[in-house]
Amino acid sequence: MNMEKIYDLIIIGAGPAGLSASIYASRYKLDHLIFGVEQGGQMNEIYDLENWPGERKISGTDLISKFVEHVENFGAKINRESVAGISKLEDGTFQINCAKNVYKTRAIILAMGAKARQMNISGEKELIGKGVSYCATCDAMFFREKTICVVGGGNSAVVVALELADFAKKIYLISKEEKMSAEPAWLEKIAKNSKIEIIKNTRVLEIKGTQKVEKVVLDKAYNDQNNLEVDGVFIEVGTEPGVELAQKIGVETDAQNYIKVKEDMSTNVAGVFAAGDITTGSNKFRQILTASSEGAIASNSTYKMLKLK
Repeated sequence: MNMEKIYDLIIIGAGPAGLSASIYASRYKLDHLIFGVEQGGQMNEIYDLENWPGERKISGTDLISKFVEHVENFGAKINRESVAGISKLEDGTFQINCAKNVYKTRAIILAMGAKARQMNISGEKELIGKGVSYCATCDAMFFREKTICVVGGGNSAVVVALELADFAKKIYLISKEEKMSAEPAWLEKIAKNSKIEIIKNTRVLEIKGTQKVEKVVLDKAYNDQNNLEVDGVFIEVGTEPGVELAQKIGVETDAQNYIKVKEDMSTNVAGVFAAGDITTGSNKFRQILTASSEGAIASNSTYKMLKLK
């Protein structure tokens, strides 16, 4: 514990937003710390990334390794402690509470990203780790030559289906929408893969199984049956922002719990900025590119607040 030292900035989150914020904070000579139990966040789940400028194709883990190397090259270090709480002190600084240590800072950038959204259907929680998964990169190899389903109709669902096609023998991609929201480029790839079968305008109502996933129950008959036999279920129905820490210090969120930010990434709490997938910024276009941009802007705004008064 070192309560005497006061940092210029503490960044909470070590995904693309937090790491980009650190790179710019280093360039602005801001004395800062980064907190991140897991480096990269959701980037670790990306199989192939084809829209990062300068890289025709790169995995999420490889790209995040480059981010981390860049951060560390500037001398910053990622603290693996989990942040338990934040409080604003009478002198206007902030206290960051971890399990064993306490830190003080003049400014904060919240970049905690988002977590996988659950469907909250029968059998989902009971069968997590027994065939239900939210991470294809983590679990794809366990489904070699198996039949699985991916639930969702956006980019993440389509990318996961393509990744799983390298392992599974059959994949059902189940979308509740008639017109899937995934980008045309991804849909073209899906159409060319003979292992993947799309079931549109259909909802998964229940996941059944005893010791492991055995079937899913659909709201509409498919091939004259409402029960679809599968060995695994990969759920890709969006994300939820991790904003619990922010809300405890009065940071405003919208109806979907995303942190409200201004153009400079500032929040309604003076000295607190936010960046990445947890914000309302960038027209809610949740991409690595926009997260990185918001992280850079947040550091620039912090620098202006602290050094250019």
